[in-house]
Amino acid sequence: MEKRKGAFSRLFGFARRAPITYQTFRFRKKETPDRLKLKGAISRALAIYLRDHAEYFLSFDKVIVYYDNGQAEITDVLNTLFNAFFFNVDVCKVVPSDYRLFQVADLCCTLELLKAKVDDQTSLSKSELVFFRSRRSLKKDYLDKLEPKRRK
Repeated sequence: MEKRKGAFSRLFGFARRAPITYQTFRFRKKETPDRLKLKGAISRALAIYLRDHAEYFLSFDKVIVYYDNGQAEITDVLNTLFNAFFFNVDVCKVVPSDYRLFQVADLCCTLELLKAKVDDQTSLSKSELVFFRSRRSLKKDYLDKLEPKRRK
């Protein structure tokens, strides 16, 4: 457990110092139990985001999307929408351990899931409580400190 906490703390420190921002999208399977409706909701949210932030993405010569091919539907949505919005796009499959920023993205998503639990007043699991000590500690030591990185 101490090794895991140490690795987590180092990655969290790196994320806080890195010149990044992030955006997450939240979907509840119980609200969109049908796979096609869920894929449609994801596509719609990402398309709106890409449209609203097109100027930012167009400021680069090339847009590179890194994904670990974890879910086929997400891979399809990312590839389709990024290539529909921008001309010079590479969608690259990655091995997470090879890319520190990919690990940071995973960390941000994990903390956003925990934030959703805190916001929804859902209980943290036993392992989450062992790791973060309490809801208050999780919020104060991690969620609040990562907040400035969240894209508004």
